[in-house]
Amino acid sequence: MIKEHPLPPGWEMKYTAEGVRYFVDHNSRTTTFKDPRPGFESRQGGSPGAYDRSFRWKYHQFRFLCHVSVEQIKLSFYLDSNCIMNVKPYDLRRRLYIIMRGEEGLDYGGIAREWFFLLSHEVLNPMYCLFEYAGKNNYCLQINPASSINPDHLTYFRFIGRFIAMALYHGKFIDTGFTLPFYKRMLDKKPTLKDLESIDPEFYNSIMWVKENNLEECGVELYFAQDMEILGKVSTHQLKDDGENVLVTEENKEEYIGLLTDWRFTRGVEEQTKAFLDGFNEVVPLEWLRYFDEKELELMLCGMQEIDLADWQKNTIYRHYTKNSKQIHWFWQVVKEMDNEKRIRLLQFVTGTCRLPVGGFAELIGSNGPQKFCIDKVGKETWLPRSHTCFNRLDLPPYRSLEQLREKLLFAIEETEGFGQE
Repeated sequence: MIKEHPLPPGWEMKYTAEGVRYFVDHNSRTTTFKDPRPGFESRQGGSPGAYDRSFRWKYHQFRFLCHVSVEQIKLSFYLDSNCIMNVKPYDLRRRLYIIMRGEEGLDYGGIAREWFFLLSHEVLNPMYCLFEYAGKNNYCLQINPASSINPDHLTYFRFIGRFIAMALYHGKFIDTGFTLPFYKRMLDKKPTLKDLESIDPEFYNSIMWVKENNLEECGVELYFAQDMEILGKVSTHQLKDDGENVLVTEENKEEYIGLLTDWRFTRGVEEQTKAFLDGFNEVVPLEWLRYFDEKELELMLCGMQEIDLADWQKNTIYRHYTKNSKQIHWFWQVVKEMDNEKRIRLLQFVTGTCRLPVGGFAELIGSNGPQKFCIDKVGKETWLPRSHTCFNRLDLPPYRSLEQLREKLLFAIEETEGFGQE
């Protein structure tokens, strides 16, 4: 029990207005959520437990860390990257006072919101070759491996890292979001093979073919090396030492798949990612994000839309179910019981993003173009629901009761790694 272990000399335990415990080190005049007593730090590592999964609770923790009493800083809307890069990182945490050129008026928050939204639209525009859309029909952003066409690209990525951290720190939203694997990188989480499905379906399918077929029987020769073309130049990456001479066999196939997946997420973007994270960390320590998962981080940066349940139901299609199936009635009953935060989590689970198109659910896009939200009858009642973000499809097993469906669905969207588990 905590009471059995006194705090180290000079330490004090306090609570925020929301009841969140934190610790004050009067020796260094710092605060932390980590318990400084021996044996307690290990209990706080990893993902938060089920009792800590409230997004609001974690958000209050983050806002507390961001609370600092400082003077305001005046910024122009036509601020360029040199201005942000020349300001000391701590000063970027000051209260913002945005001045729009040619406009008069006091900034009570509205101008700052507009400034972040419009500037993010500009600096994240793929036409600058710093970022690219994840796919033909996936408008989430990822780093462009060809960004080096701009000789100052690393400076720009550091600037964008600072800017995104400013948005998060000041509680403002950006215009365009990133892919979930990118948010995972910000959280120092390793993307998985399944994460590839939403950002590169062809590459994902090719890896799955290797995984599910016997290469020797198919007469396919693969080696621990992968070619990549950037700006017309082809280079070969060794997945392991002397990989171009190491044949992929059934015995080492899993190692090959793991190394190839890791390479796909980092190919040509290691330096850019580091520059972005360095800039971000200068304004908001990355450690402050440790309570969140990648979906919650997306919500903090992109905002939470109000879900129109009637629009959702109207634009949902069914496979091997009908709208009159009892499982479908139960599903919508559970969704109706959810608050908006839970509905957003469900939307993220199935589509891979918290953002809806301007036209709502009727305009959802899949990997092959327009693709409405789909519920398919797949699996056994002991299975958890699964999702296929490329197709906006939820695999919903034929559960036998409302209670069973509610339990399995809520567990899947809260506890599984994005794509459900069999």
